[in-house]
Amino acid sequence: MKKQAIAAAAACAAALSASAELIDRAPGIRIGQRMTLRPYVSMSYTYDTNIDSDRSDRSGSTWIVSPAFDLDYSAENWNAVARAWYQYHAYEGYSSQLNSSSYGETVSLGWQEPESVGKGWSLMVSERFTQVSQDDDMSNHGGRGIGRDRKMFQADGAVGHRFTNNFHMHGYGGYYLLDYDNNVNKYAPLYGWKRLQAGGELGYTVSRWLDFIVSGSYQWYWQDNDRDLTGNWDDTTTRKVKSTSTGWTLHGGVGSYLSERISYRVLAGWSRFDYMKGLSNRDNVTYSVSSHWRVSDTLSVMFLGSSYYQPSEREYASSILASTLSLGVGKSFIRGKVSSTIDLSYRHEECEYSSTAMGNYDEDIITGRLGINYNINRFVGIFGRAEYQTSMTSGGSSSIGNRYDYDRMRGTVGLRLSY
Repeated sequence: MKKQAIAAAAACAAALSASAELIDRAPGIRIGQRMTLRPYVSMSYTYDTNIDSDRSDRSGSTWIVSPAFDLDYSAENWNAVARAWYQYHAYEGYSSQLNSSSYGETVSLGWQEPESVGKGWSLMVSERFTQVSQDDDMSNHGGRGIGRDRKMFQADGAVGHRFTNNFHMHGYGGYYLLDYDNNVNKYAPLYGWKRLQAGGELGYTVSRWLDFIVSGSYQWYWQDNDRDLTGNWDDTTTRKVKSTSTGWTLHGGVGSYLSERISYRVLAGWSRFDYMKGLSNRDNVTYSVSSHWRVSDTLSVMFLGSSYYQPSEREYASSILASTLSLGVGKSFIRGKVSSTIDLSYRHEECEYSSTAMGNYDEDIITGRLGINYNINRFVGIFGRAEYQTSMTSGGSSSIGNRYDYDRMRGTVGLRLSY
């Protein structure tokens, strides 16, 4: 498989958030008074015009079987949600290389003191693991991937305290891991990475409609560059490029509600990325925005955006400034039996080498998806999805050129059985 970029998951997250509350879910299996188990299995067929996300445009099709279950547990002051799933991918015409499995789980827990609108503590912890097949959909299972089997793990936690009706603060931390399958007998290596992050946030509530916010965080990065085949690569020295980097972000802004149905959060500020222990220092304006508009009981809209630094996963000794914008719309019809989603995302990447400008190219990735679900009854549903993605590169040396340009279209139909 050739290494090509797939857009990040922001638009999928926006569409899922916009549509989840509109879907008529199966009642599930009640366990006691507080727990509900929802098992299900889906079977789907996908035709892909560019299964490698490559300029060669090799088409293919895939059959996927996926059993899974969701588990909800609710108490007076806290709620726990867990999910586990498995997928088997069977490729037509590509089976010798690509038949594979994906699987994963996620757990989240939220707690707050009673009547915490005035004063009180709150706690949130979550973790997620996924083993992702190369043939992931364009939503990337919630993370960025470059057309390769990979493992992803993420753990986050936050503790908050509202001191008065006006003043509140919280601290947070998180860990992220991306590990690619690097079989050098088949393809060039990709560079996974790890990030540890810690930060905090202060807020002052002026009214129900306005909340002033200041946030800051510090990050540590470790890049998996020891697998590079070129060994000691650097234009200026003979030493191997370091694998550790650090960074910090300071943002300020506002958030709360524009109306009873519209929530928002807009933060912007400055980020610095000390790549490879100072081998390349980058800094720029970055942002984080989100808004949720519940237009009606059957229509919901979500907007998300962010920008941040990270190590490059495709180019050795290089870092990326990524900027994303996404819009998701969810609509339900016929008393929740039919739901549809539309999502659009744009991702811009600025790639910068540590020691030479020959690889300083930009990449723009645009993704659009249209999905529809029809719940025949509480236990049986059918679904369909159409996806389009395009990648365009510019800048860099002639050796880079437009090697990462491609167009990709996919169509999926499937059956879902739930209880």
